[in-house]
Amino acid sequence: MPVLEVNDLSVAFAQYESGLRRKELTVISGLNVSVGSGEILAVVGSSGSGKSLLAHAILGILPGNARLAGTIRYRGETLTPARQAELRGAELALVPQAVTFLDPLMRVGRQVRLAARGSDPTAAQRAVFARYNLPPAVEKLYPFELSGGMARRVLVSTAVVSGAQVVIADEPTPGLDEAALRETLGFFREMADAGRAVMLITHDIEAALRVADRIAVFYAGTTIEVARAEDFADTGESLRHPYSQALWRALPRNGFIPLAGFQPANCNLVAGCSFQPRCPRAATECAKAEPPPRVLRGGMVRCHYAS
Repeated sequence: MPVLEVNDLSVAFAQYESGLRRKELTVISGLNVSVGSGEILAVVGSSGSGKSLLAHAILGILPGNARLAGTIRYRGETLTPARQAELRGAELALVPQAVTFLDPLMRVGRQVRLAARGSDPTAAQRAVFARYNLPPAVEKLYPFELSGGMARRVLVSTAVVSGAQVVIADEPTPGLDEAALRETLGFFREMADAGRAVMLITHDIEAALRVADRIAVFYAGTTIEVARAEDFADTGESLRHPYSQALWRALPRNGFIPLAGFQPANCNLVAGCSFQPRCPRAATECAKAEPPPRVLRGGMVRCHYAS
């Protein structure tokens, strides 16, 4: 059984137009994803595809005008807002995209100790700082005194000392040099190898493939494919969805082949499959009905014609 399972998730936001007319803008629909103990699931896709919103929905930290449908389960238990609040920071931890999540008025050692579980938070904080090559003096620094790499290690440390069994890392690697990137990815692999479930949200497919077990590809607010990491190889023929194949072939090492068009904004979604205006395989059926998720060759895909 997956540790964390998201089924048919939809997220909409209430908006008010001129004349105080209220409407709902659906930004995620029919999204399915799961992650198990000892596994890294990488979630990839372009900006606006719903990756960070998924993380916030799991943790129950969406803004007040959000409306959710579908189910989120942790160890088989359906999560209610009250249960999310109980688990957040204890069983469910976020390594956020922005280092501004650190309290600017509190020394970072104390911030990590506040997240620690167990009888000796100070010992736990100092042990994890030593593990991540943060000198003892760092615990007395404020966030503005840290380098970018140090701040990210502090954020990872907070998740580690919490003892959380699900760790969601939201874009933890942008702007890192090769050594820092390798180090950061190694932290998450260690977490998974210790039995935790790790969800790695990223734009960087190549970085994700260094450590991920499976890859979930998002497009226009839904999951269009879940594939094994080894399916991203050669010319992408093992991938199931044409968008996943296009993402793979757009990488510089794979020919740098561009895909015409762009991901539609949520307010401009077309009928049927949202990818069909850009899809080289599109047929009449694609414009009529959104393809349901189906199991194919050991993965999941939303495409009428994937084989």
